[in-house]
Amino acid sequence: MRPRATVAAGVMRDDRVVDQLASLALFASVPRAELEWLIARGKVVDPPAGTRYRETGARVEEMAILLVGRMGFYATREGGSRKLLEANPGFVLGAIPYSRIKLAPGDTIVEEDATLLELHRDHFPDLVRACPELTAALVHHMVDRARDFRAVELHDERMKALGRLASGLAHELNNPASAAARSARSLAERMTEAATLSRLLMAARLSDDQLAVIDSVRALCHRMAGNLDPLELADREDDFTDWLLRHALDPGGADTLAKSALSLATLDELAIAVPADVLDAVIRWVTSDATAHEVARQIVSATGRIHDLVAAVKGFTFMDREAVPENVDIAKGLADTIAMLESRSRAKGIDVRIETAADLPRVFGFGSELNQVWEKLIDNAIDAVGRDGKISITATSRDGAVIVRVADDGSGIPDDIRSRVFDPFFTTKPVGQGTGLGLDVARRFVHLHHGDVHFTSQPGRTVFRVRLPVTGALAATAAPAPASQRT
Repeated sequence: MRPRATVAAGVMRDDRVVDQLASLALFASVPRAELEWLIARGKVVDPPAGTRYRETGARVEEMAILLVGRMGFYATREGGSRKLLEANPGFVLGAIPYSRIKLAPGDTIVEEDATLLELHRDHFPDLVRACPELTAALVHHMVDRARDFRAVELHDERMKALGRLASGLAHELNNPASAAARSARSLAERMTEAATLSRLLMAARLSDDQLAVIDSVRALCHRMAGNLDPLELADREDDFTDWLLRHALDPGGADTLAKSALSLATLDELAIAVPADVLDAVIRWVTSDATAHEVARQIVSATGRIHDLVAAVKGFTFMDREAVPENVDIAKGLADTIAMLESRSRAKGIDVRIETAADLPRVFGFGSELNQVWEKLIDNAIDAVGRDGKISITATSRDGAVIVRVADDGSGIPDDIRSRVFDPFFTTKPVGQGTGLGLDVARRFVHLHHGDVHFTSQPGRTVFRVRLPVTGALAATAAPAPASQRT
């Protein structure tokens, strides 16, 4: 009697499981007989909340359909664990017929008490033959699951790229911003000093001829001496220091005078033209005025650098532009991308050179996506070369297409991984330091524009070549979801 009771209880449980499966949207159109086939060969497990259902790297031998509860998928990112997806009733975990998953890419954690129906992959051949509707539902789910995981990974890739670019941009902006702030403070001090000295000169009641000599000295102080090497500049500074000391004047302004187009002969004319008791105020006034003009030039240069960086960011991201295809200036996109990555290349002392044809035609497409292609290729090249390495970027046109080449003098791509560099999630970086999506994303964006990307590699020279047709319809009518950066 006991075995019979056990069988009866099992049948009741099977019926409940069939009802649970049939209530899920994924299996709503699957015949009940196929669900019963599944249950007859599967097993029900009830992992409690807080347990690890499957850990990273474990062999995946079963398909598991979540009937009750909630589970989370976690992967290591940047040294920490990050939740990628959440599974609710109706989600199919692990292996699925026709899927190629062998090892778990992350940890699966039970977040609420769960009930799952497991089926070992040994049953998959029979499942495909006996349950066509169920197989079709599972394959559709596999496609949706892959798309969801890819969307999350692409989002992570984009956030990682934006973080890296933001870090470099912050450094790039900080330098000119700090310089502009220092110069502005110095300019305020010089203006105060100039006002004081101007009052002294007014009190001296100099003649028009004397003021004319002072103005000529002032004008020469505004002009730079030209391209002087450090030794020539030091000699000039010594000469002006000696002149000031001979006239019992403060030599503090000798460096400013030495950098200017002023000559000792002109100073001699000044010393003759103005009274000796006024000469000190005149020298201090012209040097202070020259310094103020130099500081103003520094402010213009620093703020101009900030303006250029902001313009590069806007150009790289296509801010304030609708996500619609347009005629894209490839040369400008490459220049903007190099500007965005300048801090990374400079930190390694890398010589980055770009050469674009003057008559380079525009390419019809999505500028932001094409810029991400350049970012990934150039960023990979920066990683590939050693300190003081060289990267060359060229853009030419031929046979109705734009050809962009990114070459580096790194150690090259090993033969045993060349066939995998474009594979999604393939990376040679340590765990948590790369998603392995950079070149996959680059290739997909190139294909979106009906182009192709190839590479050649040997020790000392690796070249990635992108070919983009100048005109033609895109592979998709809408802009793809943004993604970013790197293998």
